[in-house]
Amino acid sequence: MGLGVLLVLVVSLVGAVVFGTGVLRRSWPQTSGELTLDSLTARVDVTRDAQGVPTIYADNVADLFRAQGFVTAQDRFFQMDLRRKVASGRSAELVGGAGVASDSVMRTLGLRRVAEEELPLLAPSTRLYLNAYADGVNDLLTRAGDPMALGLEYEVLGARLGDYRPEKWTAVDSLVWLKAYAFDVAGLDAAELARGRLAAMMDAAQLRAIYPDYPSQHPTVLPATAWGHQRTSATGADGVDPADSAVALAAVQAALAARSTSALVGAGEGLGSNAWVIAGSRTASGKPILAADPHLAPSQPGAYTQVGLRCRTVTPECPFDVSGLTLPGFPGVLAGHNGTIAWATAALGADVSDFFYEQVTGDSAVRDGALVPLQLSAETIKVRGGSDIPMTVRRTTHGPILSDAMPAVDEAGRRAVVNGVAERQRYAVSLAWTGFTPSRTADAIFGISTAGSFAEFRAAATGYAVPALSLVYADVDGHIGYVAPGMIPVRSAASAGWAPGYLPAPGWQSTWDWRDVVPTADLPWALDPQEGFIVAANNKVTPVPAPYLGSDWDNGWRAARISQVIATGPKVTLPDTAKLQQDTFDAFARTVVPVLLGVDLSSDGFTEEAQQLLRAWDLTTPADRSDASAAAVYFYAVWSRIVQGTFDDQLPADLRSDGGPRWRQAVIKLLDDPANVWWDDKRTPGVVENRDEILHRALVQARLDLTRSMGSNTSAWSWGKVHLLDLVHPVLGAPSDSGLIARLFDRGSVPVAGGSAVVLATAFDAAKGFRVTSAPAARLIVDLGALDSSTWVLQTGQSGHAGHSHYIDQLDTWNSGGSFAWPFSSAAVEAATTDRLTLLPKP
Repeated sequence: MGLGVLLVLVVSLVGAVVFGTGVLRRSWPQTSGELTLDSLTARVDVTRDAQGVPTIYADNVADLFRAQGFVTAQDRFFQMDLRRKVASGRSAELVGGAGVASDSVMRTLGLRRVAEEELPLLAPSTRLYLNAYADGVNDLLTRAGDPMALGLEYEVLGARLGDYRPEKWTAVDSLVWLKAYAFDVAGLDAAELARGRLAAMMDAAQLRAIYPDYPSQHPTVLPATAWGHQRTSATGADGVDPADSAVALAAVQAALAARSTSALVGAGEGLGSNAWVIAGSRTASGKPILAADPHLAPSQPGAYTQVGLRCRTVTPECPFDVSGLTLPGFPGVLAGHNGTIAWATAALGADVSDFFYEQVTGDSAVRDGALVPLQLSAETIKVRGGSDIPMTVRRTTHGPILSDAMPAVDEAGRRAVVNGVAERQRYAVSLAWTGFTPSRTADAIFGISTAGSFAEFRAAATGYAVPALSLVYADVDGHIGYVAPGMIPVRSAASAGWAPGYLPAPGWQSTWDWRDVVPTADLPWALDPQEGFIVAANNKVTPVPAPYLGSDWDNGWRAARISQVIATGPKVTLPDTAKLQQDTFDAFARTVVPVLLGVDLSSDGFTEEAQQLLRAWDLTTPADRSDASAAAVYFYAVWSRIVQGTFDDQLPADLRSDGGPRWRQAVIKLLDDPANVWWDDKRTPGVVENRDEILHRALVQARLDLTRSMGSNTSAWSWGKVHLLDLVHPVLGAPSDSGLIARLFDRGSVPVAGGSAVVLATAFDAAKGFRVTSAPAARLIVDLGALDSSTWVLQTGQSGHAGHSHYIDQLDTWNSGGSFAWPFSSAAVEAATTDRLTLLPKP
């Protein structure tokens, strides 16, 4: 190669790198110096720490939230734009044809319409915050001018799909995203839909076996004695009337006598949260500790950002002095602390939605023997780079006909069981969800952030209509507490032998309609329970059946382990709490491993060698190469084969076992019933298998599976080789994209510890392999004795810009179990400051 050609290649390469770097940096935020914003009325200061976390100081609330909108959009605008488009059923306008299927579902749900109806119901102050946030986002759009300056995604999509200009942000955009978030948490009861389909395929006993009762040995969030309870000696001055406790408990006792419906447990596979609080009587400092880690499907960028919102002078007119996690696109803080209280959330798991079979004729549905017109709405899905797609949304008195947009829901209407009888006719299927009723959840979010006592916290939390949540609480005065707010329906009827809402209901009979919602005063709460701690990990809330909250709880494995460690250990410290968040002990294995060791493999030395790994296993699930890791991967390989051999032959392909908490409890019950019909493999005609044959087969198959993937030497096996975390961009990540683009936006194949139903909740789908399907999106630990000693970490990073230093900079710390300092006092924030941006009003 000649020198001239070589020089040309070098220059071309350098030019490409420089150009590529310039394109990447084009949308990166300015984090120091001064900027002028059109909407501001006074100076705002924004400091950032080494992880890029902003703390915002303002003189008035409008400027505070304008600045939050601006700063959040600096970091995450494409994510915000995508979220509002998806939630509104308009994602195809941004991403092209790939968004049509999602848009069809979201237009059918009509969340945008509900958000528009909700806005005028909110408190004037909340509307002020929402509009101010929108002003700040729009200040960024104005300054950017060209959408290419907002995110690299716009550059890539623009080259493929043509011109696109983001619309101005509105208060409704924030509300519709909050509504979509609520729907993701609890809006679609997949378990009810699955049971509706399975009820047509098997008898009640077989169905109950795979939807077992909540384990009696596992804790509820509140014991019966703690519900509505406060220790009056510690709380009489807190403003909560002690008589409320007696009234609530009397109501529960009356309901116990009136109702005997048992709770049946189902969902909870993967998505959820750990949130717990420990009273000072159990901590080394003598002050409460609050900890939380919300579990979501992994994504890049992550679900949350971190922020501090500080009024320079806290007054009734400017009451915010708060720091915590926020959803990009919605102002305020969802979980965190102010100067007095701390709080965190976990999904309650309440049953807040129902499916209804509908007898539809033309544009009408049968209702108590008469035809009632459907509500029809003409919609048009606009497709970037493609043709418009018209559609009609149909609604009944219960809600939208979701079978028009979702094939799985349509399939349920083809296999309906009505009043215990399998029907042959096809029904449309509508969805009723409490979130379709406009509510004032946004008011609650801001009210909680400014609360200064449990009474104020509980009063604000009662407005949290959707999603229904578990809220844990602690304050600097030493109190801990719990509130379970939410709009939870009171049902009129239930199928014989089943809990209310357990199966889809006949929509043509009004006797099945919801009557009301559970009164706020009847919902569970507690203040300073005598146990000295509260653990909310999506487990059943109380042991009593009324008011009826639901039947599809997580089975309590995580809650049991957290409770056991706190109750039996020494006084808890912050490092102890961090260690507990990383706990990988699998209590389920403690029950199953002895049974597996009892399987005779003496004639099969090859498999017996792997079986012996379980004999010395300490039941932890580390990712590194170790004896425990080798045993863990073999156990989970065996478990995968057990659920496949036990359940898959008798279930539709899309309803096969994922091996999550519900299936664990089902197998524990089945181990005591070795001849149960579930053990028989229907794929072997003429042969009836029992428990021992399925377990023997699973041990053998798992040994062969791991030998093929990791070699025959068991000492080379490790859980981390197959239990991998993939952080994938929702639009430009693999498999949607490939090559350089995907590599730029994604981070993949990160070995992680933990597993399904352990405290370090890195869940996997046993039907598909061992890659992570959900994991902690963030971790918080709040020290109420010294707020500056609190810690936090995100799964990914603060920035949504690929290539930015804060795009993925928290991942390694997150994965190693570490965290970052969470400064709160002015001195601590100042000491942590690495960048300072001054935002000024327009002259």
